[in-house]
Amino acid sequence: MDLQNIDLASVDHVLCTTRAVRKRLDLQRPVEREILERCIEIATQAPTGLYGETWHFVVVTDPEKRAAIAAMYKKTGDAFFSGTLSLDPYLARLHARSAKDPRFAQQQRMYASGRYLANHLHEVPVLVLPCIEGRVEAAGPGAQASLYGSIMPATWSLMLALRARGLGSVLITRHIEHCEREIAEILDIPDDVTQAALVPVAYFTGADFKPAKRLPVQKCTHWNRWG
Repeated sequence: MDLQNIDLASVDHVLCTTRAVRKRLDLQRPVEREILERCIEIATQAPTGLYGETWHFVVVTDPEKRAAIAAMYKKTGDAFFSGTLSLDPYLARLHARSAKDPRFAQQQRMYASGRYLANHLHEVPVLVLPCIEGRVEAAGPGAQASLYGSIMPATWSLMLALRARGLGSVLITRHIEHCEREIAEILDIPDDVTQAALVPVAYFTGADFKPAKRLPVQKCTHWNRWG
């Protein structure tokens, strides 16, 4: 297929309407294995910055394992919202604490949908954990950029492929800091493999998704220098 035959409108539609789906995941409808395999096959066509293909996708459909993972995720979330666990310094800096902050209302909506997902995560028919060989916690920023720069493009391609087939998803990472190893034990993930995210997957309900309201690109685009 040459560039002249690409339907840019369809491509742009998928790119602009792949939302983080939490409340609108269909918890009753099963997801076909062949669709998941095709979407992962597409994901592995993503560019990678590492030598060789070091990515892995752990697909969890077993109800007991999904329930065990969901229980850990919910426990961590409850601890955050109760104040037992604090946000890391980076996330704490982004947290809007006042209604006067223009980010506050949107953050509150996101937190509410996050709580909903945490309460229903065990009901989501498929959980996918994109993983990659290696550990870079103690390495420098270059190693970290290479590792995550190789698995995150594949994860995003997976979400786009799902969206194009009527499936919703959301990339969540809250479990990684506090219960990554416990989840690894449930799924027999080796100690030298990094979990990059947890992606709940289901058909979505309701009307079609629309592009999100974003700031003008001039606010975040810098030509030749910052500012």
